[in-house]
Amino acid sequence: MQLSVWSPFREREDFFNQVQRNFLGRALSASPSEPTEMMWAPVVDISETAKEYILRAEVPGIPKDAVKITVEDGVLTLTGERRVEKEHRDEKHHRVERAYGSFTRSFALPSDVEDGQIAADYKDGILSIRLPRTAAKKAKPIEVRVH
Repeated sequence: MQLSVWSPFREREDFFNQVQRNFLGRALSASPSEPTEMMWAPVVDISETAKEYILRAEVPGIPKDAVKITVEDGVLTLTGERRVEKEHRDEKHHRVERAYGSFTRSFALPSDVEDGQIAADYKDGILSIRLPRTAAKKAKPIEVRVH
């Protein structure tokens, strides 16, 4: 059984981030019926197997070359931008709920991730990032003699 660290403030932070994305971002837009740029970030699922961690981000409508993945000092960062569709500017919008603009998401990597072997693929609006795990190092018992 794997233990996970519980953070009582994480749930509160997640709640406020969701409120900010859903309400404040829309409140900052000029009109609820006009596409404008606002704060947003793709939702992400993180799972693991015995061999790897898998991060899946929803980025529909964003070309794969418009998403950048970097790893630095044990932190994986996703950045990108969803742009307002210019060919529809002459249409009268009745409601616009999709978010547009730049985003950044960062994730601290576990210590057993093999940085040089990270791979990603993009299909049907889902960016999947595979983070291979290093081989588990077995603890060697050390005999200590007392003199």
